[in-house]
Amino acid sequence: MIIEKYGSMLLQALGKTLLLTLLSLFFAMIIGLIFSLMNVGRNRFFNFIGTAYVDGVRGVPLIVLAYFIYFGVPAGVKMMGVQDFRLSALQAGTIALAMNCGAYMAEIIRAGIESVDKGQMEASRSLGLSYAKSMRLVVLPQAIRTMVPSIINQFIITLKDTSILSVIGFPELTNLGKTISGNTFKSLETWAIVGIMYMIVIVTLSKIAKRIERRINFGR
Repeated sequence: MIIEKYGSMLLQALGKTLLLTLLSLFFAMIIGLIFSLMNVGRNRFFNFIGTAYVDGVRGVPLIVLAYFIYFGVPAGVKMMGVQDFRLSALQAGTIALAMNCGAYMAEIIRAGIESVDKGQMEASRSLGLSYAKSMRLVVLPQAIRTMVPSIINQFIITLKDTSILSVIGFPELTNLGKTISGNTFKSLETWAIVGIMYMIVIVTLSKIAKRIERRINFGR
């Protein structure tokens, strides 16, 4: 039985998949917040940068971005004279996923900020708060209420996207599934187990997202 022989390895691979997802989402939140603030501000130069990043990254397939970071960036650094520079599969995978997820997160945060009544910003500014403090203390706390379900959904999407990173050798669940299938010649059973493991995690997260969304709507 595959579960008896490879069960612990599958769980370890699932753990690495979740670790990669969490790391990517953490950095994606930072990236998304930076570029969303550029997009909602009144500075046209920052608007251009924010829009260019979001449109540019979303226009590149994740697999191409992963190849570029894992193979292209070290090659470019090597051309600059640094011979020993290289990225691990975890580092390259985290960067690729964070960049990709960050572009979508920027739109989620932007939409959340714009969902807050503009009068909230105007009222806080009239009380003497700076733009930055008004955004941090007044607007963002209210925007988070509408963003949480979308952020969880993006977490689910990012979790599924980790399977693409098997192409750069990161030992996540899909990559291990390929190895087990090749060793045992039991493709049907192997991919059924891998699919069920993904499904359990994703369905659980989907239930959590729906529950949070219902609480937010009820709270309103």
